[in-house]
Amino acid sequence: MKLAIFGATGRTGRPLVQQALEAGHEVVALVRTPAKLTLQNDRLTVMQGDAMNPNDVDKAVRGADAVLSVLGQSKDSPHDLQTVATRNIITAMEKYGIKRLVSLTGAGVDAPQDRPKLANHLIKFALKTLSSQVLKDGENHAHAIQNSTLDWVIVRGPMLNEGPYTGKYRVGWVGVRCP
Repeated sequence: MKLAIFGATGRTGRPLVQQALEAGHEVVALVRTPAKLTLQNDRLTVMQGDAMNPNDVDKAVRGADAVLSVLGQSKDSPHDLQTVATRNIITAMEKYGIKRLVSLTGAGVDAPQDRPKLANHLIKFALKTLSSQVLKDGENHAHAIQNSTLDWVIVRGPMLNEGPYTGKYRVGWVGVRCP
């Protein structure tokens, strides 16, 4: 399968690219700074560009079977990075008839199935107070995906770590116990 990956040089993106390659996929990674992606593989194409630029996104998505986005905010990111990049990704995917999108966002982005407890409300309050633009960008990015015609999954990552790959995940809704 040919995957287009956005956010490939980040803390989540690098292991994602590595795992995709190890699984035998062909990967096209759109990155602003190619030197940050030190992986080398015959099935990896590193394209220099910007996810905020529709033409760069179009070139990265063309020919893909699915798209994965793990774009996230950093100190120098535009306040609407996820939103604008996601709209560009959706436009390119729809143009080429690519249906499958998996996108990562923060845990503060609500889902209708959530049943938040007091601690969750406190965390959300802290996010709104300390990182309101990041939270708003995540929410707008999710709304763009939900309003698209794509077959999508939004992964909300409350606690990603930089430890070794374990293959173990906890899946569920905020405030709902997982089996």
